[in-house]
Amino acid sequence: MNKLLIVGSVAFDAIESPFGKTGKILGGAGMYIGFSASFFKVQSAIVSVVGEDFPQEYIDLFTERNIDISALEVVKGGKTFFWSGRYHNDLNSRDTLVTELNTLADFQPKVPENFKDANVIMLGNLHPMVQISVLDQLTEKPKLVVLDTMNFWIDSALTDLLEVIKRVDVITVNDEEARQLTCEYSLVKAAAKIQQMGPKYVVIKKGEHGALLFHEKQVFFAPALPLEEVFDPTGAGDTFAGGFAGYITQSENVSFDNLKNAIIYGSNMASFCVEKFGPERMINLQKEEVLERLQQFKALTQFDIALEN
Repeated sequence: MNKLLIVGSVAFDAIESPFGKTGKILGGAGMYIGFSASFFKVQSAIVSVVGEDFPQEYIDLFTERNIDISALEVVKGGKTFFWSGRYHNDLNSRDTLVTELNTLADFQPKVPENFKDANVIMLGNLHPMVQISVLDQLTEKPKLVVLDTMNFWIDSALTDLLEVIKRVDVITVNDEEARQLTCEYSLVKAAAKIQQMGPKYVVIKKGEHGALLFHEKQVFFAPALPLEEVFDPTGAGDTFAGGFAGYITQSENVSFDNLKNAIIYGSNMASFCVEKFGPERMINLQKEEVLERLQQFKALTQFDIALEN
């Protein structure tokens, strides 16, 4: 099987939404990416760090999904990264209540020897210098490097972020981040500017309104599946990234047409994530459900039309 290297936080989250609240639960970009990618035929490894307070039962959830955790560092006496947030009624905006970097503050990533030649690299949302450090440790050029980032790094580490952007093939950002990064309101203009920074492909996520894929002058749009229940959007973008990267790794095809398929697979995985708090839905998700919903996506986007003069 092809190899997918995942870099991202493994953390504790505490979430409030109009539908309820949680205590400390499993979270982190790396976790959501890894769980999502585990539904594809790939060998995956996660590069991350946790504290001694991170329970063994959470670590077991990774190994049960055949995710290599040899580069999941456990810091003795350390505390795991913790984030707490409260979502507004529309679930599109949120307030961060608590951010405790803890062990993540001094994280020095170490890529496992057997993944230094990974086919696809998924750089989850972390400090750009951590992402660059991972790229510097690779022994072979990957087929595809995918970068996810956020407005915090655009604000606080723009110079470093631009350096890592130069070195990736795909960047995934939401519409607000694309506008912030480029100072362009038009997403078409924003995508063109980002491509000039280095990436061949730009994915702009629009939450419940789907996602856009840009490559040169080509554009593809994938809708989000209308859902009966949405409880918690935490991790949806990372779950999307895991589905996207997992499918690309499995298929070995990095063409624009195949990336269109990857967008659909990513959107499909993300549609499950939001149905429960935290990773609960992803933990209990079955492959049969994934395939069934993929058919729903196909029905949603497929149509015939007669073009008349």
